[in-house]
Amino acid sequence: MAQFFEQISDRHRAFIEAQKIFFVATGTANGRINLSPKGMDALRVLTPNRIAWLNLTGSGNESAAHVRIDPRMTIMMCAFDGAPMILRLFGRARAIHCGEEGWSGMAAHFPPLPGARQIFDVVIDSVQISCGFGVPLYDYAADRDTLRAWAEQKGEVGVRRYWAEKNTRSIDGLDTGIPVADD
Repeated sequence: MAQFFEQISDRHRAFIEAQKIFFVATGTANGRINLSPKGMDALRVLTPNRIAWLNLTGSGNESAAHVRIDPRMTIMMCAFDGAPMILRLFGRARAIHCGEEGWSGMAAHFPPLPGARQIFDVVIDSVQISCGFGVPLYDYAADRDTLRAWAEQKGEVGVRRYWAEKNTRSIDGLDTGIPVADD
């Protein structure tokens, strides 16, 4: 049976910090719901009611577009090894884009990763855990190096050009708020 909590407990935090993958869901009243897998040591518990996750450059930028209209965000992780559990964090997010006010302080929580695009600052409304008995067992092998290598090869200027070309609008045409400079 699912249980709800008002904040992230020490037990929840230990579970969160042990995970290699998490999933982020966002949406607006109209348009597509976005559900994305994330990894690469990109999530931090800041307080019992606040987390941050570092978003790297990708083919889309849906979460940033969605939270500009509706800040609701759900983050889910589940145990693929050890004791079964699913943990969901329900909250309200805001995107802090690379170079904006507040970026440096938030970025200090994460390892420097090429292609870092936004940090989502999420105030947690509630935490839910459930059994996870139906989640299969999987073994973690390693993080993929493809995204890091791609961003390093493009360099900072190339990544920013990519943002301008591919990351300013969501698939539903919504503005993502990502700042792009003219060359």
